[in-house]
Amino acid sequence: MNLSSLSASSASSHLLAPYGWDEGWEAEFAPYAEQGFLPGRVVRVDRGQCDVVTPVGTVRADTAFVTPHDPLRVVCTGDWAAVEPAGTPRYVRAYLPRRTAFVRSTSSKRSEGQILAANVDHAVIAVSLAAELDLGRLERFLALAWESGAQPVVVLTKADLVPDAVTLSYLLQDVQQTAPGVQVLPVSSRRGEGLDALAALLAGGTAVLLGQSGTGKSTLANALLGEDVMTVRETRDVDGKGRHTTTTRNLLALPGGGVLIDTPGLRGVGLWDAGSGVGQVFSEIEDFAARCRFHDCAHVAEPGCAVLAAVADGELSERRLESYRKLLRENQRIVAKTDARVRAELRREWKRRGAQGRAAMEMKRGRRR
Repeated sequence: MNLSSLSASSASSHLLAPYGWDEGWEAEFAPYAEQGFLPGRVVRVDRGQCDVVTPVGTVRADTAFVTPHDPLRVVCTGDWAAVEPAGTPRYVRAYLPRRTAFVRSTSSKRSEGQILAANVDHAVIAVSLAAELDLGRLERFLALAWESGAQPVVVLTKADLVPDAVTLSYLLQDVQQTAPGVQVLPVSSRRGEGLDALAALLAGGTAVLLGQSGTGKSTLANALLGEDVMTVRETRDVDGKGRHTTTTRNLLALPGGGVLIDTPGLRGVGLWDAGSGVGQVFSEIEDFAARCRFHDCAHVAEPGCAVLAAVADGELSERRLESYRKLLRENQRIVAKTDARVRAELRREWKRRGAQGRAAMEMKRGRRR
């Protein structure tokens, strides 16, 4: 099959259709097709090399021509690429503009972002029911997922280890309150419970599987794929934590339709310019904040604060508000490292609060005198 016949074929009958190729991608790729390049989707990246599935099969390609200094612009799993039709080695010459991108901040002192997956429709966040729920960590994952442009889905793995239906119901309710507007699915990969509903949700799109080590991501991926593709290891007996089994991000076609990107377990989940994502996760707090007396209310001690009133009335938990404050502060610090305007705003805010604190101390001293 030559390139001219490929471009003439409809997107639905294209050999790349199982990997998400559609008319939109075909239109984006048209200029590269005219130059004789092959379209393909990156299924794995490793040390400057990547595996790309193309109409002529999966090829190994070098990314030297598309490796900029910006770490957010390097080729990653899920990208659609323009690949040389022949050569030793072959090279990726370009990749198409991303529709979505899942990005977190690295743990380095350089304040860099790290892109984990591109062109994702669903961000599947795996949370193990075999351990105590960490709702704060879940909120972090959700903020990054919303910010990426993908639709988050929370999968409660190892549901068969929950002792009874009543306990499972309470756990499900806690997660649903933490993830407003997000579908929450309890799943048991061992028993096959909940897998059909999850597979139906992911069919026809691209999903990235996220979570800590030990949450059962690889076991879940194998269950969805219908075969043992990903290596699985038991959690440690000492503390119940998982060991890293997946070391690279791999894009795999699902038998029921759609593709799945499995990722290594994430120990650190740092925000990266995720202000709107945080607002989406805490949408009820944003709704309360709209009713505050002052538009720049910090929800700490201001008169007429609707958020604090909601906490006092039991409509909003103190834990939820504190998590909201924490993520906002963290995200603001990350943005300030790369945005001079935000840094200036932070300095003004610190000065304002310092002046308020000094004024309050002077008032106290005056009263004592």
